Amino acid sequence: MSSSRLTSSLYLLAFALLLQNVLGIENSFVRCVYGPNNMNATATSSYNTSLSVLLGSMNQLAPVEGFALGSLGQNNLDRPYGLLLCRGDVSSSDCRTCALLATSEIRKSCPNSRGGFIAYDNCLLKYSDTDFFGQIDDNTTFYMWNENNVSNPVVFNQKTVELLSQLATKASYNSTKLFAAGEMDLPEGSTKLYGMATCTRDLSSADCKKCLDGAIVELLRRAYGKEVARFVGGSCTVGYQINPYVKA
Repeated sequence: MSSSRLTSSLYLLAFALLLQNVLGIENSFVRCVYGPNNMNATATSSYNTSLSVLLGSMNQLAPVEGFALGSLGQNNLDRPYGLLLCRGDVSSSDCRTCALLATSEIRKSCPNSRGGFIAYDNCLLKYSDTDFFGQIDDNTTFYMWNENNVSNPVVFNQKTVELLSQLATKASYNSTKLFAAGEMDLPEGSTKLYGMATCTRDLSSADCKKCLDGAIVELLRRAYGKEVARFVGGSCTVGYQINPYVKA
């Protein structure tokens, strides 16, 4: 990973943690885009109008299937593309609640932006002025972990790789929701390792697997030996911890 990419990822992580403290929202991740190469090019009033209608429509559609995407606008300059994904194991009610929160907060956090991304535990929302459907998003990357170290990092890392690799395959090829969660016994005895992997449903199975595989390698490199770690990206999310946090 290049130094500029690493700096960007660390900055985004710091921004996410700042938002948690300021807004009082647990596990929120935000990225705003104001134009090509993040230059200061704000959205027009017609773009904002189309975006408001699109986000409202996705809020209605997402709780039904846990996913919605679409675009709206009369020309390319004023046409936003949007995607809303709820985690594969959440209820329609929780999906709706998260979708409404995400829509509200992204507009507050990224006013007049040409693109944006926000993620919570239960959902993620992204939009852009360019068609991103079916493409892996390598620009939106957040990494987080706690400071607690495991007693045997070598064995723990081996088990984590094993579990997350299994979940990446299951999510990519054996789930219509591109989602998988599971658990694995650890050598310590009563302790279990829990994991989750998911992709946005605009990706192909092959691209989902590619996204997750890359995320797993980088996450375990950064969070080696940590009890809890998660990667949140614009196209896929993967994480593990020693306490259950999803319905496996």
